[in-house]
Amino acid sequence: MRLAGKKIGVLIEGDFFENEIFYYDFRFAEEGADVHFLSRLWGNPSITFQGHEFRAPFTCRESFENISDADLASFDAIIVPSGMVADRLRYTDDLSKLPPATAFLKRAFANKNILKGIICHGLWLVAPATELVRGRRLVCHNNLYGDAIAYGAAYVDQDVVVDDDLVTARTGKHCHVFAKRIIEMLANETLLASHVPELVA
Repeated sequence: MRLAGKKIGVLIEGDFFENEIFYYDFRFAEEGADVHFLSRLWGNPSITFQGHEFRAPFTCRESFENISDADLASFDAIIVPSGMVADRLRYTDDLSKLPPATAFLKRAFANKNILKGIICHGLWLVAPATELVRGRRLVCHNNLYGDAIAYGAAYVDQDVVVDDDLVTARTGKHCHVFAKRIIEMLANETLLASHVPELVA
């Protein structure tokens, strides 16, 4: 079990891509990782979200809203999935403040020891804080190519792109190669520590 002792956080909201989310739930755990699904719970003990394709239910019981810096540092990876998750999570009550999910992601980016994974439309969550990916090599859904360029990112036409502590993938249907690369990097801490940009076809 290559990820024994590792802790992975996956953001979740409504209209998630079921195949992707359920794959992460089983695949990371299969490698021994402690997997946590995090969302904005709005003061509720839990929320059951529905998937986009099949309306399959998924109950989230953990919030990212009150995670301390110490608790955040206990995560080895934070993943922003595909589908409408990022669009729903980038809602903010106060337009003068960052959406809570973007603020959480910004804190994760500030810690180079945390691997950040963003796949497909997950890039939407970066829109209120484009400095997070400015100058970074990444890939996203073809529909977000213009967004990536507007954010100042260096778009790379590959299915999976690794740039230091940032791993990105093209679409939700690439979740298997995305997860494979994350597993490989977490299992080989020297690779993560080296921060060497690379591409995966």
